[in-house]
Amino acid sequence: MTDAEVLHLPPHAFDRQDDGDDLDFYAPPRLVAHLDAQAVAALTAWYRRSLPAGGRVLDLMSSWISHLPDEIGYAEVVGHGMNAAELAANPRLDRWFVQDLNADTRLPEPDDGFDAVLACVGVQYLQRPVAVMREVRRTLRPSGIVAVSFSNRCFPTKAVAIWRALDTAGQAGLVSRYLREAGFGAVEALLLADGRGGDPLVMVTGRA
Repeated sequence: MTDAEVLHLPPHAFDRQDDGDDLDFYAPPRLVAHLDAQAVAALTAWYRRSLPAGGRVLDLMSSWISHLPDEIGYAEVVGHGMNAAELAANPRLDRWFVQDLNADTRLPEPDDGFDAVLACVGVQYLQRPVAVMREVRRTLRPSGIVAVSFSNRCFPTKAVAIWRALDTAGQAGLVSRYLREAGFGAVEALLLADGRGGDPLVMVTGRA
């Protein structure tokens, strides 16, 4: 079954305006901030109080910055993204790999390897989100946490149709459905920044 069928969505829910090669699209390095300072501060504060110090972290759909708190150490931070230059410029990553998750949803990581998996401002581009989140769950240790954050910014031609059709509340509900369908429990959506003074920021979490 396709993810659209699994989620009982229309057949073209995960279509995009630009269905060209994603690795080509992301080939030019974009060393820019995808969230404003207020949203970044809210995200870092959440990481500070929610992620286990000394744990192993997978930063999925990462870039040149991970927004992790500077003062907290982790056993290992593994980065995944679409641009090698961006990942190489990220000082928080101990190692990293480039992979198009729309072409191959399988993560090259062992079972039960991470305490937390993060996905910041990238979920809107996933065409097989349930398959990806099942892989995320596989790589998490028992009771490990997945943390999916998003704002109202995106590359619209690469965002899937269902994402562009929904408002913020609908998007939070959609991500929650991804996680539940992938087998996560204790799924919760939190508003970290309301957008009145800058970018809005929503966090959806689940437990393996």
